[in-house]
Parts: sequence; C-alpha cells; structure tokens
Amino acid sequence: MSKIVMTTPLVEMDGDEMTRILWKMIKDELLLPFIDLKTEYYDLGLEHRNETNDQVTIDSAKATEKYKVAVKCATITPNAARVEEYNLKEMWKSPNGTIRAILDGTVFRAPIQVKGIDPCVRNWEKPITIARHAYGDVYKASEMKIPGAGKVELVYTAEDGSTESVLVHEFKGPGVVQGMHNLSNSIASFARSCFTYALDTKQELWFATKDTISKKYDHTFKDIFQEIYDNEFKEKFEAAGITYFYTLIDDAVARVMKSKGGFIWACKNYDGDVMSDMLSSAFGSLAMMTSVLVSPKGYYEYEAAHGTVQRHYYKYLNHEETSTNPVATIFAWTGALRKRGELDNLPELMAFADKLEKATIDTIEGGEMTKDLALITSLTDVKALNTEDFMKAIRRTLEGLMQ
Repeated sequence: MSKIVMTTPLVEMDGDEMTRILWKMIKDELLLPFIDLKTEYYDLGLEHRNETNDQVTIDSAKATEKYKVAVKCATITPNAARVEEYNLKEMWKSPNGTIRAILDGTVFRAPIQVKGIDPCVRNWEKPITIARHAYGDVYKASEMKIPGAGKVELVYTAEDGSTESVLVHEFKGPGVVQGMHNLSNSIASFARSCFTYALDTKQELWFATKDTISKKYDHTFKDIFQEIYDNEFKEKFEAAGITYFYTLIDDAVARVMKSKGGFIWACKNYDGDVMSDMLSSAFGSLAMMTSVLVSPKGYYEYEAAHGTVQRHYYKYLNHEETSTNPVATIFAWTGALRKRGELDNLPELMAFADKLEKATIDTIEGGEMTKDLALITSLTDVKALNTEDFMKAIRRTLEGLMQ
C-alpha cells in the first residue's frame, strides 16, 4: 500500500513524561506506516524548554502562524517541586498559556463518546462542548508574597503620566497577592469564536462568569459578549433556531447537571480548564476529551485535554507495565491531519483521519481497551490491555478499514 502524501507540514510540538512515550508509539504504530508524515518539529519537553529559556515554545507558536495547523503533546507546567526535580532555571509559565496568548484563540473541548462508556450523569444524552477562553486571567498573572504589614495598591499609569489607583489590601501581617489582566480585543475574539462555532455546529451557547462579585473584571466579559451578540449575531441565531444566554457560573453548573447536553458552554480561562476536566471524567475518562485551539485568524492547534500522566511515567521508568489511555492524543493527531487535508485539499488525508478515529472507537466497542475504560464500561467480556497492546489492536482494526 502506498503511503498518503502530505504537501504542507504540520507543526509538531512534542511534550513530557508518559504522553511523550505515547506520542512516539502513535507515530510509529498508527501514522508512519500509512502516511508520508511531514512535520516541523519542536521539542516542548521541560528540559529543552529550560535549555532555550522557553524560546522554543514561542517559536512553535510562530510556526503555527506560518503553517496554520499544529498538533501538541501534553506538557508540564512546573511548580516548585518540578523546579527542584528538573533543576530548572526558573518556574517557567504554562506553555499552553504562552501559545494561546500568541495565537489569540479559543479552546473548544468535547468528550469522545463510545458505546459502553456511559456518562456518570444519567440524563446527559449528547456531548457538552466547553469553549475555554485562551488568554489571560490567572495564567498570565503576576504574584507576590507579602512578607509583613504594609499596603498593596493596584496602580494604572496612563501614557500621559496620569495615574489611577485602588487599594487591594492593607496587610497586618504576611500574605500573598495576585494581579490578573485581560484584553478587550481578546475577549471580543473569544466571543466571536464562540458565536461562530455555535452557528457552525447549530448548538445553543451558554456563557457564565461571576459578575455579581467581580463587578468590573467579569462584568466586562458579560458586556462584551452581549454587545457583540446584539450587534452581529442575534439575527443569525434566531434564523438558525438556536439561543444564546448568560448566567452566573454557579447557576450554569446546576443547569449543566440537569441538562441533556448538546450545547456549548463558554467559560473564562480557569473555569474552562477545571470544567473541561470535570466533564471529561463524567463522560468517561480524562483521556477521552478532544481539545482544539481555534484562532480568529485561521490557526488551529490540536491537543489532548489531559496532562502528562506522571504516575504512569514513573512506572514506565521502573519497567512496570502501564495501561495508559492514548485516545485523546490519537484524536489530536487525527484532528490536525484532517484540518491539514482540508486546507491542502487532500481528501485521502482527511479520510485517513476519519478511519483512524473509527478504528480507535471500534476497537473499544469491540471489547479491547485500556484499564481505565475497562473499569467503567457496561460492555461484557472486555480485555484490559496494556498501552502497547492497545495500540497494536487499533492498528489491526485500522488495517482492516484501509483495505
């Protein structure tokens, strides 16, 4: 069988720990035997980010602007323990946050539904898509430990030198303070991406913040969304028969739990991060959720929504058998390959992405799966496979579909 030929490279962003091991397995077992794979490679492993002072992360985002499509492995966002473990020069920021800030996009995350893996919430009949704002807030925050009594102020200095300030807190003893920001243009891009995606997929759009408490920060999000909806999208939504509404984040959580699914839930950056993990677990597994960063300028970066699976990596280093679920990482590759095929008019590449996704789902529905799924499936007579054997099972299914 001749390999499928690509014409334009994907931007390939390698990552950390167990997902880095999965990354190579997926390429070796499921991609390279079938595709003449063309990528521009960037090593976003923590050691290389440290060596380059995180310049490699910036370079990978710039390459995505050039080639328009990227696929990313899960990466470590270091905390104090990681700084010591990897002997880092400093506590580098989240690579996802850096890339999202450069591309100015919105992250859409949706569960991969498979027969036999039933949602924990019994009334969820359709997927719930999280639209996560991809810029700012806690991910671009500045922080300071306060050593003792004193006053902290937030000060804005205009270009003409005039200032405006607000008291944050008058400390009587040690504490901690954090300053967050966002940009009106980024919020507007977020809103337009959400409204456009809702129209494209014909789904209702919900948006939620905590504007009753955050009367300037969160309220600005609410106001920008409403203004753009009223001026640009209201008539289109009405013509499509779909709705947009705003509610408080705590009300949204209650509504989501009682819903049947089948809508887009737009969230600020941190809310989207947390709620997407909740939804993926409730729908089956953290490793069963797709994630794509969509820029209003037409750039796409596909990744898995979960982390680097640290616990399994340590087992792997000790030569112990692991049963790590690679499905979301496989779907990151298929999403990127399908988009590359769409942009380059390569229907055979798009068809391959479809077949690899089908092979993955068919393998699970046929009773072969990783341990995390075997523990929760309603299917009977299932086989809990280790990571390598599961990849091989998918390949066998895929070869059957390719004939």
